[in-house]
Amino acid sequence: MAKRLSPLAFTQTVVKSFMAQSGLEPRLLGASRFRVTGAAKGKVDFELDIHKDHTNRLNTIHGGTLAAIVDLGGSLAVSSHGRWKTGVSTDINISYLNPGGKPGDTLKGVAVCDKIGKTLAYTTVHFFNSKGQLAGRGSHTKGLHKVDEKRFVAGTDNELGDFVVPEEFSEVD
Repeated sequence: MAKRLSPLAFTQTVVKSFMAQSGLEPRLLGASRFRVTGAAKGKVDFELDIHKDHTNRLNTIHGGTLAAIVDLGGSLAVSSHGRWKTGVSTDINISYLNPGGKPGDTLKGVAVCDKIGKTLAYTTVHFFNSKGQLAGRGSHTKGLHKVDEKRFVAGTDNELGDFVVPEEFSEVD
């Protein structure tokens, strides 16, 4: 029987599953570049080591990179409630406030799950550049229940129990 993990270990394992099973996250963020540094129920802290492939033609972090992290961060904020399945995106918004950084810098962020309802979860993500300035803020709404066979995940409550991962991800580094 799989054991119950701490919110941090559980959320780090969710990241591991994204890196193993997704197409975008491992190519854009890479397991060694993106790190969950802290997690408690409803809140996830993370870092990204900025590399050239995260940047735009001005050699600063690309807005699309931040938008992808709003998507991932929102999912991780939902997972910090012990949910392995995190639903699907229904809305993503981001505001860019200050330069996020350049290659060699570390971008820090905080993802918060503001509310989980019966069918939607609402999350916010804040990004901080290496100067500690608020570089951007995003919001991400996740659909949690099946609306039809093609569009939504059927429920995100963890069948195994809160903070318990599927067997293939039970070995946490």
